[in-house]
Amino acid sequence: MALPKFAFFRGRRVPYSEARVGVLTHGLNYGTGVFSGIRGYWNDAEGELFVFRPEDHFRRFLESGKMLGMELPLGAKELTDALLDLLRAEEFHEDCYARSLAFYADETVGVRLHDLTPEVSIVALPYGRYIDNEEGAHATVSSWRRVDDNAIPARGKIVGSYVNSALAKSEAMRAGFDEAIVLNADGHIAEGSAANFFMVRNGAVVTPPITDNILEGITRRTVIELFANELDTTVVERTIDRSELYVAEEAFFVGTGVQIAAITRVDHSPIGTGRIGPVATAIREVYFEVVRGQRPKYRRWCAPVYGAAAVRKAPGPRDKRGRIAAAGR
Repeated sequence: MALPKFAFFRGRRVPYSEARVGVLTHGLNYGTGVFSGIRGYWNDAEGELFVFRPEDHFRRFLESGKMLGMELPLGAKELTDALLDLLRAEEFHEDCYARSLAFYADETVGVRLHDLTPEVSIVALPYGRYIDNEEGAHATVSSWRRVDDNAIPARGKIVGSYVNSALAKSEAMRAGFDEAIVLNADGHIAEGSAANFFMVRNGAVVTPPITDNILEGITRRTVIELFANELDTTVVERTIDRSELYVAEEAFFVGTGVQIAAITRVDHSPIGTGRIGPVATAIREVYFEVVRGQRPKYRRWCAPVYGAAAVRKAPGPRDKRGRIAAAGR
């Protein structure tokens, strides 16, 4: 994987080689950070790169920071401006992925969340599929349980908690599967290692509620709205038992990274026909048209990188009074 050319770091765009932290950085040692992943989609017909729902992602990013007591100097709009500036500098003309990170930057020893200073970074790189077999992923129920909201905030994208995801993902892949399905502490289906879960059971589209220790996914929210508006289907949010997996007609993951990936086998048992079903096929078709700006009704979700509407300057570093200075290269 080629490294990015630039990073947004310490309030301005800099060469990626200058975005460095020390090995004593608190966020590195204790996982005291939050992050977001945002996709950009290339529309070849328009010659435009569209970033999908950036301000919604950054609002959740800021909410995740609040869970760790972070008061960040930039708002969702300013972070969006910084991201668009970064993508223009990278000159991507293909699908890409941006990773924003807020972390406690103090180089110190001691477990705590107080008396620390947060820092923000954003980087971006070309990115295709998260799961190679999006039309027919094979999953297994993980032996690792989803973190409980009373242990680590499940609805926040907390850096340290993703060790839980890494354990589940590696366990699944080493056993020959594409992805893991993780249960919560009550034994009910929560989500994938880093994606929300949907299934079709008795003709109804079902997903776990946000109170079952799942991430409040932006893609999850998008898919629920698209089902209602474009496929005349109301998604049922309810607790899902593990045994329902094996009798479901369809199942699929949704998320920024995974996009929409059909699950066609679980623990060597076929889901439905063992092939991608009509519901997953239909919502995938709608979703990919929406994220590429091909459905005018949803263009409000798509921020153009190169178009006339995207020439706003990125925020620069703040001075001692908190004012933003000019952005640097």
